Amino acid sequence: MSATVLLILVAALMACIISGLSLYPVRRFARQLGLLDRPGGHSSHTIPTPLGGGIGIYLGITLTVLCGLAAAWLLQSLGQQEDGLAEFQAKWASWIPSRWFDLAAFHAPGVWSRAGDILWLLAGGTILLVLGLWDDRYGLSVTVRLGCQFAIAAAVVFGLGIELTAYMNVGWLTKGLSIFWIVAVINSFNMLDNMDALSGGIAAIIAASMAGVMMTTPDPGTDHPQLLVAALLLVVCGSLLGFLFHNRPPASIFMGDGGSYLVGFLIAVATLMATFVGGPTSDGSLRPHAVLAPLCAMAVPLYDMTTVLWIRIREGRSPFLGDNSHLSHRLVALGLSRPRAVATVHLITATCGLSALLLTHVSMLQALTVLGIVACMLLLVAILESTHWKDPKS
Repeated sequence: MSATVLLILVAALMACIISGLSLYPVRRFARQLGLLDRPGGHSSHTIPTPLGGGIGIYLGITLTVLCGLAAAWLLQSLGQQEDGLAEFQAKWASWIPSRWFDLAAFHAPGVWSRAGDILWLLAGGTILLVLGLWDDRYGLSVTVRLGCQFAIAAAVVFGLGIELTAYMNVGWLTKGLSIFWIVAVINSFNMLDNMDALSGGIAAIIAASMAGVMMTTPDPGTDHPQLLVAALLLVVCGSLLGFLFHNRPPASIFMGDGGSYLVGFLIAVATLMATFVGGPTSDGSLRPHAVLAPLCAMAVPLYDMTTVLWIRIREGRSPFLGDNSHLSHRLVALGLSRPRAVATVHLITATCGLSALLLTHVSMLQALTVLGIVACMLLLVAILESTHWKDPKS
């Protein structure tokens, strides 16, 4: 298992390197591409900054995944030939450790069997990236944005059969909730992209924590860790880390709508592909509460989106027009600097991510305690924020 995890981490490192390196030319040619975020409105930066961070994230994820699929196809093809794997391994013995080669060959058929689903997910992510880049460049109406997001989410749910179950045997309800979940996660990450390293850091923390859940929660059908979903999430995390090298304060490039749409889509779909209940505990009982793990991990983005929409509607403004009412802005209004506000949100997200990891391994009573911790964390933030809301001088 440790060698398999190391192999997945190598893939994540590859995504990180590709993403980080590819963003240098994107930064250089962003002005010519028209991908430039100029100061003004509710933007907090003071100089024009490139918006094409999503391109680097996309390249890191896509090229790494395609390399992985190509390797899986090659290894499973060689496995069907007499002495094919042995000859290939002998040829590359000086470059590929035998343990890694054996593990890759062992997992290759399983990975290749899901190649169709993965390629369709990349296709959906590509469409969302292009949609976001077009929105960054020219601007799109809310109707077009949400319409495309709902259409792609519906295609994934109905076309690939990727949906939540949550112990509900009601097809139309689970499909509807799955579509809503994908669109909600996409827009929650998009709304969080308002300070340097904020949205990318939160997404990386959530992807890493959910990958940990996948590696420690076996699929009931096979009793093996869910390595494919974990690998996808860690590749997303690695690509985000490559982007964060450029997005750290003061940011040299922003994620943009293209990046937030892509990352939100992949994380949302990965949580639907996963199984959270695992096998029975030692006393024979199941853990139905484990299906709430994605909600725990996503608590901060969903809290931010919900409170922002509530504030805008309460004040009679359009819920779809950007402003400075996000959690990060509200923390700055309390007196925190922008880097400290971002670090605070990251720490809250990490706490919720660790709670999600714990939730899948405890009994029902213990799960109530874990969920209570997450709820108390969010309530504490709400109480601290209320001191600013109620201050007439603020």
